Amino acid sequence: MREYDLSTARWRKSSYSDQNGGSCVEVSDDFPGVVPVRDSKAGDGGPVIGVSASAWSAFIGAVKNARFTDA
Repeated sequence: MREYDLSTARWRKSSYSDQNGGSCVEVSDDFPGVVPVRDSKAGDGGPVIGVSASAWSAFIGAVKNARFTDA
C-alpha cells in the first residue's frame, strides 16, 4: 500500500458539517487519484483513510442522489 506525506495537505470541511465544531469530515484535494478523509475533531494527529478518487466520486454522487436514508 502506498503512503502519502500529508504534512502539507490542505484540508476542507464537508459543507454538511456542523458549524459548531461537531460532526466534521475533512478531505484534501491535493493528491491525484486518492482522497484523504479524516475527522476534524481528531486534527493532525488523528487517523486518515485514503479513498480512491473514483470511489469517492461514486460516494458523493450517491449522497447527492439521496441513496442513503435513515432506515
